[in-house]
Amino acid sequence: MTIILATRNRKKAREMAELLAPPWEPSALLRGFEVRTLADYPDLPETVEDAPDFAGNARKKATEAACALQSWVIADDSGLAVDALNGAPGVFSARFSGVHGDDAANNQKLILALENVSDDRRGAAFVCALAVANPSGEIVAETEARCRGRITRELRGQGGFGYDPLFLILEYHKTFGELGPLVKHQLSHRARAFAKLRPVLERLLQPPPQQEASAPPPRRQAFALVDKEGNPIF
Repeated sequence: MTIILATRNRKKAREMAELLAPPWEPSALLRGFEVRTLADYPDLPETVEDAPDFAGNARKKATEAACALQSWVIADDSGLAVDALNGAPGVFSARFSGVHGDDAANNQKLILALENVSDDRRGAAFVCALAVANPSGEIVAETEARCRGRITRELRGQGGFGYDPLFLILEYHKTFGELGPLVKHQLSHRARAFAKLRPVLERLLQPPPQQEASAPPPRRQAFALVDKEGNPIF
């Protein structure tokens, strides 16, 4: 069976694939699927992400891809919600600067937007919504999770992608850009959303148990007339 991850973002796709079947939670079922991304389907149109929230966009991406490809699809919509910006950039996280997917420009705009905000008011949350659609396009599972942190005043670290170099995990005193993928895969919003989703996927995608072949019914003996001593009457 094939599962399609509804993204063309190479870094996000790799992270989603790693979280679908992580090494610390072995699953022969989830590891046995062929995983593809929308990069394998260049002719598939982009989904217009015009829902008011992450969950709505995830549903839309999953449904449209599943209907077009007639396959199981997992879609992610995620982003950053900054307290001092009333939840912005929110669903516009990937295009905060006006250009979709320009991490450098998005980060620079965020730094400038919070330039005069004190450290105690720089709280933020990464949010991830996941939606699973079956090959007919029906949404059969959804999860959502958050990870709280604080926005730093400058980029820190070379790891991750998006706003990771600005997102400080207070308990570690490091940003996601500084933390390795193994730590991030335990703490992040996407890691937490996939942790909720994996047991649901196990139940949804588990093949039906094979029924044991039933024993044939005993053969009925031919009907015969007998006399009172049990001797057949011909």
